[in-house]
Order: sequence, then structure tokens, then C-alpha cells
Amino acid sequence: MAQDGVMAAAPLLAGAELLKQGAEARVYRTQFVGKPAIVKQRFPKRYRHPLLDEKLSQRRTVQEVRSILRCRRAGIPAPVVYFVDHTSHCIFLEEIVGASTVRDYIASRPDAALDQLAGRVGRTLAKMHDEDVIHGDLTTSNMLLRAGGTDLVLIDFGLSYISALAEDKGVDLYVLEKAFLSTHPNTEALFRALLKSYAAASGKAPAVIAKLDEVRLRGRKRSMVG
Repeated sequence: MAQDGVMAAAPLLAGAELLKQGAEARVYRTQFVGKPAIVKQRFPKRYRHPLLDEKLSQRRTVQEVRSILRCRRAGIPAPVVYFVDHTSHCIFLEEIVGASTVRDYIASRPDAALDQLAGRVGRTLAKMHDEDVIHGDLTTSNMLLRAGGTDLVLIDFGLSYISALAEDKGVDLYVLEKAFLSTHPNTEALFRALLKSYAAASGKAPAVIAKLDEVRLRGRKRSMVG
């Protein structure tokens, strides 16, 4: 990773292509020292006090980079971090060229052909949770398959944080389950296969799955009250 503060982000964003803008950040495509790169820039929120906004942006940038680096050190595929500018809250990341989202991959194939993918996702998430990384926004759009479909890469750690609590990991899986089943109807069996793979890959899984069941129950109770 490039040293923080060695260069300013503004010149590096000159000519960058804006890909999308969310509530928290803009995402650009550009080049970084000749390599295809994605830039995530957290922009000021005018509805927040400037000092609070700066503090939150700084903290979330640090948490995102920390989570990515922790994953990569553990051998969990995630983009390379090229450079971080804490002044402009920009993170320059490797662009996974030619990759497709797991969302698109699932939509293009019959369920029977997806068992290997479910196993790969389950094992990857188990390894991530064993490192105490909570992704915070697990969806099939935030998982990429490199060209050829053999390497799963986790992306968009903007809501991530570090926690050893089984409940936080259970909530992480619950977020994925809700997103998974709303995006991919009638794939309950596929998600069960994912959880089975997760459980087989981690000795900590029983406590996490138990918390997932508790979160599911609370969610059903809220739905009934609503």
C-alpha cells in the first residue's frame, strides 16, 4: 500500500470516471500509477455538524481500510489498497477487472449449478468472521467473481468493523440472508447450503448460528407487531 500523505488525492482524481454516488460516498474509476483502480471518496454531509462529520468520515475510512487489510493478511480475497488520503477521505483500491458480481452469476444460472458457489461463499465468510471482521453490508452485489469464476472477492467494507461477538456475526449473516432472499427469490435451499458450508468451516459457527436464529426470531416478532 502506498504511504498515506505522500501524495494528495485531488490530482489523482483528475479525469476519473464517476461510477456511482450513494448516501455516504462517491465511487470513481481511474488509474493509479498505471494500474486500473477504484476510488471511494466519502464526501461531507451538510446535515451534520462539520466536526462530527469529519470525525465520522475519518473513523469509517480507517475502519474500512483496517478490515480490508485484516482480510488480506488472513488470505481472504479483497481488493489491494493502493493509497489512502485521510484529508479527502479517499481510498484507492485495486479494480477487479473483468469480474462479475455474485448477484449476476446467480441470476444467470440454474440453482442446481450453484452449490459450489454457495460452498465457496460460506467458507469465505466463516474465515472472515474467524478474523473478527464484520462486513456490515453483505449482499451478493458486494461479492465478485474474478474472470473464470474461480476466485471470490469481497468488496465494499464501508460499514465494516472489528468484533469478536457472536451476535455481531449473526447479524452479519442475517443481513446477507435478507438481501439474498429478496434479490434471489426461491433460493432458500441455496442459502441453507451456504450456511452449512459456513458451519463446517468454523469452530465458532455454532454460537454464531444460534445468534442468527435469535435475530431471525426477533425479526419475525417485529413483523407480526408491524
